[in-house]
Amino acid sequence: MHTILRSEKKEITIGNDKPFVIIGEKINPTGSKKLAAALQSGNLDFVQQLAERQIAWGADALDINVGVPGMDEVTMISKVISKVSLAFDVPICIDSGKVEILDAGLKAAIGKPLVNSVNAEEKQLSSILPLVKERGAAVIGLTIDDNGIPKTPEERVAAADKIIQRAGRLGIPIEDIIIDPLVMTVGSDSKAALVTLQTIELICKEFGVNINLGASNVSFGLPDRLTINQTFLAMAIQAGATCSITDPIKLGSTIRSSDLLMGRDDFAMRFIKYFRNTETLRAKESQQLKA
Repeated sequence: MHTILRSEKKEITIGNDKPFVIIGEKINPTGSKKLAAALQSGNLDFVQQLAERQIAWGADALDINVGVPGMDEVTMISKVISKVSLAFDVPICIDSGKVEILDAGLKAAIGKPLVNSVNAEEKQLSSILPLVKERGAAVIGLTIDDNGIPKTPEERVAAADKIIQRAGRLGIPIEDIIIDPLVMTVGSDSKAALVTLQTIELICKEFGVNINLGASNVSFGLPDRLTINQTFLAMAIQAGATCSITDPIKLGSTIRSSDLLMGRDDFAMRFIKYFRNTETLRAKESQQLKA
């Protein structure tokens, strides 16, 4: 199954027979005081720099979140999306749980954007899915229900089924629904990653839809987070994950090598091109730091 996202001129295809799609995560002020300050001061040049670096390191699309407490997020999401879309020809993922912010972002976005996200709670289904349908966007469905985050793979599959069924009744094609099976930290639950991997396999078998991950959550609170994230992401790709909102700088090599080993990279051409490009970028960035 293929999910298509578009910018003004560029189209990307998410699918299990396609290279894994990287959605850059860095335009999100959560945990970034520097970005939060830039948004509050209206410094969109810094946002553009974040976008440019992620694209250079292999991001296929960009997630945009402007969630700063006390700020006019409705106005800011439009400004940021417009700024990024004018500067770079990549599809946009609009990241918010608030209807009014998603609505503003959808109006500002060019092409066919991705909405991040809706879940299986009745309030969200009834308010967000109609926006997705009206705009002709794709949407990420989180496997959260009215009781919170399900503990078992089967319960998460049931939440995914509810989202897919409700979207279908509105006329949203199933290929425009990407399910996020949720990644929790193994620091507090040693079975958390296993539950996610099992959920991926069940959802792929039951629905055949594309799967998104917020992979770095798995290592929260633990040392050597990068190794854990790399290992988990490779396992999730094998299980059926097809895209991730993640850091292309830290995890791009894991993703490209996973594509290679999964037989999605004829003659290793993408991997070799990626390796050469990132070697050049590392040298360039190292020189800039020394200057």
